[in-house]
Amino acid sequence: MVIELKPIGFVSMDVTEIPRHWSVSDVEGTLVIGEEYLEGLEDIESGQRIVVIFNFHRSPEFSPRFLRQTPPHRGKEMGIFSICSPIRPNPIGMSILEVLGVEGTAIRVRRLDMLNGTPILDIKPYIEDAHDSPGCS
Repeated sequence: MVIELKPIGFVSMDVTEIPRHWSVSDVEGTLVIGEEYLEGLEDIESGQRIVVIFNFHRSPEFSPRFLRQTPPHRGKEMGIFSICSPIRPNPIGMSILEVLGVEGTAIRVRRLDMLNGTPILDIKPYIEDAHDSPGCS
């Protein structure tokens, strides 16, 4: 089976030092989405949170030696599926970002933990309780 994904946009920012995880980040930047997806951005609003799925495009190729890694903030070796390392079998990341504003295909966000130029694969609504949101079906 072959799975092909293509970016819907890219991260744009001028910060070079980024936090390791969105939950400890105050970094601001812009998600620049392709014009062909403009209509799909219509209901994203300032103040809401969004889930951004992205590609770890600068991570080294995965091999079995990365099945256990030692995160710097944990200080012990752990299995890859219990940590947020960018070195993964499929280099896919996920961050929950705060929307600061939307102007055309540019979504200004806070809490970035991605590099400038990171390919964005998808955007989803952040839902705390699925029973209260008609947005997921």
